[in-house]
Amino acid sequence: MIAQLSGRLTAKSPERAIIDVKGVGYSCTIPLTTYYTLPDEGEPVTLLVYTHVREDTIALYGFGTAEERELFELLIGVSRIGPRLARNILSGLPAGELRSALAGGDANRLARVPGVGVKTAERMLVELKDKAALVEPAAPHGDGQPPEDDPVAADCLSALVNLGYRRGEAARAVDAARTAVDPEVPFEELLKQALRSLVP
Repeated sequence: MIAQLSGRLTAKSPERAIIDVKGVGYSCTIPLTTYYTLPDEGEPVTLLVYTHVREDTIALYGFGTAEERELFELLIGVSRIGPRLARNILSGLPAGELRSALAGGDANRLARVPGVGVKTAERMLVELKDKAALVEPAAPHGDGQPPEDDPVAADCLSALVNLGYRRGEAARAVDAARTAVDPEVPFEELLKQALRSLVP
């Protein structure tokens, strides 16, 4: 079973990343949160991998953090949730927000993810509420709140927290990035700018 891939990123899209490992290209289905953290094509990259085996195919799912992979594995353990829907859930709800929704019993938040619906959301709460609480983020949350009137900045903050940065330092990095870039800059560029101030 493939658990991790390290190599050169040869192609990326919001749904897929292709990694060249010593001349062999591995195609991994990824959630949006992982896509936003990928480097430029041609750069080194490492993804944690879940190998999904069926009778007729082997599919690889890649993740930027152990937290995402653990939640993915929990999600596919829920009845009627397969890998594709689990990937969509993680794309619609970053790992930290997903854990909060499960812990808080927020069925409405879960049901707003495309493809989930009320019944699936309620089933997730019944089967995962206690289990999801055991999945720890890469680093403890500090203070700092996502900007309520700036969804791009809020998504950027959530992505940084999922990468393991403390919420307080992540919020400061997002604020600094917002002042340094054009107000209409897309998520990916804002995230890159924020990461520059966090990585020495």
